[in-house]
Amino acid sequence: KRRNSMLKFYYNTGPNPMKVALFLEESGIEYQAIPVDTRRGDQHKDEYLKINPNAKAPTIIDNDITVFDSNAILLYLAEKTGQFLPDNSLASKSKLYSWLMFVATGIGPYSGQSVHFQHMAPEKIKYAINRYTFEAERHYDILDSRLGSNQFMLGDNYTIVDMAVWGWTRMIEKVIAPGELAKRKNLQRLMEEINQRPASQRAENIASSNQHNFKMEIDEEASKYMFPQNEMLK
Repeated sequence: KRRNSMLKFYYNTGPNPMKVALFLEESGIEYQAIPVDTRRGDQHKDEYLKINPNAKAPTIIDNDITVFDSNAILLYLAEKTGQFLPDNSLASKSKLYSWLMFVATGIGPYSGQSVHFQHMAPEKIKYAINRYTFEAERHYDILDSRLGSNQFMLGDNYTIVDMAVWGWTRMIEKVIAPGELAKRKNLQRLMEEINQRPASQRAENIASSNQHNFKMEIDEEASKYMFPQNEMLK
């Protein structure tokens, strides 16, 4: 079924690749899913670094065009297909860029660091945990407030911004603590709406549908690949 010209999607099941998986499933674009198994070190292999020098997932290759960074990929695919964008006015685009970058530079980094210092760091550093969980909470509160007066992040239309929000909010219980989504009723409503969409269910099952079992345990080998800075402490 699959042709050489089919879009290649290098993924894992982290928040950033899942945003793109949701778009691909929503849009109906045919794609080949290629796993990047972080805990086995796939991201550091030469063939992957040639397409993504940042050694992260996701990446797409669309014929002769390579795009990395999940937010850049969402913009690229939305502009290519004309789907899940607001109207073409500068006012609408300003909201799109502002909120998409809010997720990219705020929600993502603070959530990722909160998870790291709570669950992954070899030492439980109280200051770091407090710093990143506080900022994560503040950012998710901003999303919740925005959704108090809008059905979706940009108003009445479901867009790539909602997909970006979905990718990270799936992890909110791990980012902050159990019960945190229920505290944010507007954000919870958006998540429930997206989770009911068949595309999100297919995106959630991308690994099993492609018969790939990602390594789950963080053993010494996985830690070396995921947290190379720890090697400097030895």
